[in-house]
Amino acid sequence: MVGFLCLNNLKSGQDRQVVIQFASWGSESEIKILKPLLENFEKENPNIKIDFLHIPQNYFQKIHLLIASNTAPDVIFMNNQYLPIYANAGVLEDLSQYDKDFQRDKFFESSIKALTYDKKIYAIPRDISTLVIFYNKDIFDKYGVNYPKENWSYDEFLKTAKKLTHRPNLYGISFEEEPIFYLPYLMSFGLEKIPEYDDLSTQKGLKLYAELRNKYHVAPLKTESASATMAQMFLQGKLAMHLTGRWLVPKYRQDAKFRWDVVTFPVGSSGSIAPADVSGWAVSKNSKHKKEAIMLIQYLSSEKSAEKFAQSGLVVPARIDAAYSKAFLDGKSPKNAQVFIDSVLTSVPTPVSVDYKEKMDLLKKKTEVLFNK
Repeated sequence: MVGFLCLNNLKSGQDRQVVIQFASWGSESEIKILKPLLENFEKENPNIKIDFLHIPQNYFQKIHLLIASNTAPDVIFMNNQYLPIYANAGVLEDLSQYDKDFQRDKFFESSIKALTYDKKIYAIPRDISTLVIFYNKDIFDKYGVNYPKENWSYDEFLKTAKKLTHRPNLYGISFEEEPIFYLPYLMSFGLEKIPEYDDLSTQKGLKLYAELRNKYHVAPLKTESASATMAQMFLQGKLAMHLTGRWLVPKYRQDAKFRWDVVTFPVGSSGSIAPADVSGWAVSKNSKHKKEAIMLIQYLSSEKSAEKFAQSGLVVPARIDAAYSKAFLDGKSPKNAQVFIDSVLTSVPTPVSVDYKEKMDLLKKKTEVLFNK
């Protein structure tokens, strides 16, 4: 069992069974992967019982209530956007104290950075998510447009989107108003902090993004997409390119009636930089069973477990060995799955703060007018 801690002093007592509570969100397909892993962990550690708390909706709201009532789960599945709130409040265990036994080099550097707050590691990464461009190869072929290549420039991207736009039935590129989907446009052109509407670097990136819809008309207006999501428009053949994440791979594998592949975000003045969002396992500061909680995290973050998560197609493993394994590079669509790893290697953790959600809500209110002129 590969892990990041030396467990010589973390053995459970042989004469008692310890119950640790583990909380996680997750789709049905994710839970189908997770439950057998938990059951196998219990078989290998008969003195530890896992009380699995699945919270599919309003996850962090419910975690907050559990922490406030002093009933926090021992192990908490966490993401980088909410981690600063809990780390700042002092309710998570500082895993940096195990630094000498923690194999950081087993994980992508940006995944470790994303789960670090105030120079302390508060969660061990499971997966790392960046955005890449999915493209419909049949549409490219129909209009005689060359497939995008690695390290393509932003100008090449824009020219490609123009060639593939045939309104009102076909648009070159997707357009979504949630910040996650336009951060690559900002970060690839100089943004290095949380975007603030009046900041010059933010304004530059927002202008580029808004122009796709309002100047060049290569992306659908809100009225043109109506109630359809960008994923639905891509599947309907109304989008030639779709900027999104690995999580849509299983859906596209199942439902796409056309050939498709992926390519990294185009290169801007600062490079091809997509924000990295990371999920991982944290331990409650007040857990009475930290030794056993850490044993569970060790098991879940092992190469073997990471490959199980990779097989779903949903996630990019944060473990380097699992990402380069056949479990992830499985030869299925997209054929160029290496692109997800390439994107991770040039990614930067999404800039977050304790008040990140409030800042993003404010930004969305201000960009709504810009995006819908």
